[in-house]
Amino acid sequence: MSRGLITNENESQHCQADLGNGFHVSPFQLEIQAYNDSVSRVSRCFRAESRIVEHSLTFVLVPSIKEEYDAAIHTLARPSRPSETCASQWFDLSTNEGDDSGIRIGSYQDCHYVASGVTAEVYRCEARALKVITETHAIEPHNPRREATILTTFDGPAIIQLLETFRDQEQRLVLVFPYMPLTLASVLDRGEALSEARVRSYFNDIFAALKYIHGHGIIHRDIKPSAVLLESSDGPAYLSDFGTAWHPLLSANTEPADNKILDVGTGPYRAPEALFGNKSYGTALDMWGAGAMFAEACRNPPKPLFESRGAHEDGNQLGLILSIFKTIGTPTLETWPEAATFKTPPFEMYQVFEGKPWEFVLPDVQPDFRGLVAKLVTYSGRATADEALLYLNEHPSHDTRDNPQLRWGNFMHGIQELATKSKDLEENQVDNSQSQDATVQGV
Repeated sequence: MSRGLITNENESQHCQADLGNGFHVSPFQLEIQAYNDSVSRVSRCFRAESRIVEHSLTFVLVPSIKEEYDAAIHTLARPSRPSETCASQWFDLSTNEGDDSGIRIGSYQDCHYVASGVTAEVYRCEARALKVITETHAIEPHNPRREATILTTFDGPAIIQLLETFRDQEQRLVLVFPYMPLTLASVLDRGEALSEARVRSYFNDIFAALKYIHGHGIIHRDIKPSAVLLESSDGPAYLSDFGTAWHPLLSANTEPADNKILDVGTGPYRAPEALFGNKSYGTALDMWGAGAMFAEACRNPPKPLFESRGAHEDGNQLGLILSIFKTIGTPTLETWPEAATFKTPPFEMYQVFEGKPWEFVLPDVQPDFRGLVAKLVTYSGRATADEALLYLNEHPSHDTRDNPQLRWGNFMHGIQELATKSKDLEENQVDNSQSQDATVQGV
């Protein structure tokens, strides 16, 4: 399955398991059915007024129901990126070459199938990745033509290059991109800690790309590790997957600025403003996703900041909301004043959780990186891409392996300390010798 430009929540429907009786079902089907049958569904809790206790301005679920709800969410939640569970990186094709026989797509010969998504099939042909559009009706916010138009206008840093577009022999639109050997998702999935230098390199590129597109009023709307392509393990990184991007001019007819589609984003990277009905969201939506992704990359081992499953799977939204609240606290009018105007304000309906200190949430992450996470993963006053870039540059590396100047400085400091200790030792030896001479003379 795809882990690149076309990865999204609907991909789970393509991931099927054989039960041995001739039927193929979604690997999540039984869990979803169990959730549907659970008495812990929040909607049922609200309908059963006798099982809700009203305390001040907050509705607090009766403990027994709260425990059942938490248990259901815990069962449903997975530590891996949810919508990508059944997907492999479509740019990381070393283990997914398919059979030996390829097909022709336009003038490209010997193209090998890689993956399918909501709107496209992806093929690899040598150093090229071909995205063949197979669905063109009623697919908003997915819009391949808008994606192609947006990409052809880009001349900024760290954004995947659209090499060409054409119609194949079946008159299907085809987008051609450079082949990239890795995605950030594939690197994180190795379960190995990333060096500070690598994190800085990746996110300098990511924030630079976001600064560029945000400067043009464009919202990516699906920031996630699989949308970040890597030329090598050390970078550079390229932002991709603009299939659901919002453009101030190209999207004006289908999505006015104050009436944008809310069903955007992937799993644990979805921003809370979309979860609570703010159709006027802006570029800060991307910065939340970037912050969640940055926190994941900084962890040892890498792990998503929030628990969630595919955005279209039953129970996902409630589980993600609960995970966010348990991590950074339930929002209030003081911490999120803008939410008072949302379609479904997040006040007076949910159990109140106190936010955890970032030192507790990310104990193994160095303080400067935790500081940037705190500026991005927040309900109000989120840092812009420009501010995030400036922050990274103003806070130099603390890892001597990543900073030759710091390494040399530490080396010289060590030499100075050694010289000082050697001098002190010599002086102590002289003092001891003089003391011994005085003792001998006294005798």
